[in-house]
Amino acid sequence: MTEKKRCWWPGEDPLYVAYHDTEWGVPEYDPRALYEKLVLDGFQAGLSWITILRKRENFRKAFHDFAPEKIARYGARDIDRLLGNEGIVRSRAKIEAAIKGAKLWLDIEEKEPGGFRELIWKHVDGAPRINRFNGRGRIPAKTAMSEGLAKELKQRGFNFCGPVIVYAFAQATGMVNDHLTTCFRHKECAKLARQ
Repeated sequence: MTEKKRCWWPGEDPLYVAYHDTEWGVPEYDPRALYEKLVLDGFQAGLSWITILRKRENFRKAFHDFAPEKIARYGARDIDRLLGNEGIVRSRAKIEAAIKGAKLWLDIEEKEPGGFRELIWKHVDGAPRINRFNGRGRIPAKTAMSEGLAKELKQRGFNFCGPVIVYAFAQATGMVNDHLTTCFRHKECAKLARQ
């Protein structure tokens, strides 16, 4: 059996390989899942994604499975609880950004047609962009699309969502397919984008 060719970045780490092979680049339309991924990408700022991935289950437990309805009600005791949790990234600014983001998410879901999903996906006209990069040096860190989405998120009050973080978010949620063309997942994610 031939070894599957994949992108370079997961290396040999089984957790990273599983994430690459099953999740990264798959179009995500569920508004709550989009909120979770945006929060986790915000926590990644200044860190590596594998650090966040290794702590993701701890984050889910600590943040009530990323239920915005619960997180929006967090107060000082919850912030102290989270700051004391060694299983997550203990940054007051990032924790407060997640709480603020939950309140914004609820407002968007309640008042805007298409809710949070529409807010995110309109930046790629509702359909994943299939890129055709054949080398790691060709994949951008940010694009005009991520700059536009980051600007809108910031104007709405979200934090930790600059254009580089937003582009990583877009890659993770399948808004863009940045698997290398030599990677077996490029074709699979492109097929999912057409469904």
